Amino acid sequence: MLNWILCSSGLIILLVAGDSLVKGAVNLSLRLGVPAMIISLTIVAFGTSAPELLISLNATLSGASGIAIGNVVGSNTANVLMVLGIPALLFTLDTSKCDTKKSYFFMLLATAVFIMLAFTGGFGLWQGGLLLILLAHYLWKNFKEAQEHRAEDSGNRPKQASEFEEADPNLATWKIMAFLIAGLIGLPVGADLLVDNASVIAYRFGVSDAIIGLTLIAVGTSLPELATTTACAYRNQADVAIGNVIGSNIFNLLAIIGVTAMVDFITVASLFLRFDLWVMLASSLLLMPFVIYRVYLTRLWGLLLTALYLSYLQIIIL
Repeated sequence: MLNWILCSSGLIILLVAGDSLVKGAVNLSLRLGVPAMIISLTIVAFGTSAPELLISLNATLSGASGIAIGNVVGSNTANVLMVLGIPALLFTLDTSKCDTKKSYFFMLLATAVFIMLAFTGGFGLWQGGLLLILLAHYLWKNFKEAQEHRAEDSGNRPKQASEFEEADPNLATWKIMAFLIAGLIGLPVGADLLVDNASVIAYRFGVSDAIIGLTLIAVGTSLPELATTTACAYRNQADVAIGNVIGSNIFNLLAIIGVTAMVDFITVASLFLRFDLWVMLASSLLLMPFVIYRVYLTRLWGLLLTALYLSYLQIIIL
């Protein structure tokens, strides 16, 4: 009974922390005078990728590099199919005003480079270094873009504020920081509670280690993104939702594997080269209609994305 209570508590923490992070990110963007999308591509994305970083580092130091690479590849696939699919089932996302093309194309570039490096046999110092160089370029690009927006006429800020539901451009700085900190701390804590106790429950029902690893770890580390994106969908923040997924995928590929490769060599199993890496690439390409052509993420799209993810899980489990 305790595990069920803790599991439920983890889910509640995730939902509350996701909503808190969205509030903090939107109000921080108003305070700094930059689009919320830039905040979602950096602060929100890094915060929701924290569980993947912790798990990948721990797995590599424990000699289980397969978990490290599987965690990232599986999470990136889940980020598109599950993290966007489930919220779209609940709330239609209006992507008509989202301007994420540049970041999306950079995500595709990062994905292509990641796959090519995987075929070199694994990720060591030079592969990790290359990924971190790409990450530095990404962060610098977003920093320069933020500076350009801040240099614009400050008179545009009230208009920007009106575009965000429940956003307050006069919100105290300490409250903004409290929302951000609560979200960044609560997301990994909630994910850890949910995954650990769900694993115990799964063991009791006789589920194998392989199934637990392929499902709970990949899905569990994507729960912060799911919680944040659901909160964004509820608040009609499509730009933050899409930006969170794109930014999180970029951080997963470049920051998590880049940093982990600096600690120890990450071996890539042949199974990833034959199947999972290509599924990750295909799922990334599925974002194209919503980013390039700004197609609404309707419930029908949500059903399709979720069904594709469930089919993927069925294939890897069987």
